[in-house]
Amino acid sequence: MKRLGLFVLAIALGAGLSAATVGAGQDAPRKLVAPVRGEAQVEITTPDTKIAGSDVVTTLRVRNVSTGPIAGFKVQENWFKDKEALSGDEYRHPRPFQVNEVIQIKLTVPRSRVVGARNQYQFSHANGAIKTKVVKTLDLPTTK
Repeated sequence: MKRLGLFVLAIALGAGLSAATVGAGQDAPRKLVAPVRGEAQVEITTPDTKIAGSDVVTTLRVRNVSTGPIAGFKVQENWFKDKEALSGDEYRHPRPFQVNEVIQIKLTVPRSRVVGARNQYQFSHANGAIKTKVVKTLDLPTTK
């Protein structure tokens, strides 16, 4: 009977210690913040369009300068040849675009499809429109 009591005590003590170490390793719970509704503001760099092999690659950096995160942030690149609309590429941010976060977007289109065409960008999000402002540079955060 004494062995059974010591065995139960040892299991309870071991489970308590392992639960304490698991809880100590976790970060504080994330606070949910309501996303922007209506018009959101972003700053963008001038799009840099280059030819890379058989593709036309456009890169730009975007920073959220709104008062809250942007849910469902999306950028569409559309190409036009004369009056004919050609399809382009699309980027959708995988999570809410946080305030002051800077992201780099890369849009790729086959070169043969857009020879002699001009491009245009549309910014949108899940809860409204996006107003853009062009700035000279945006620095990407350094990764640790």
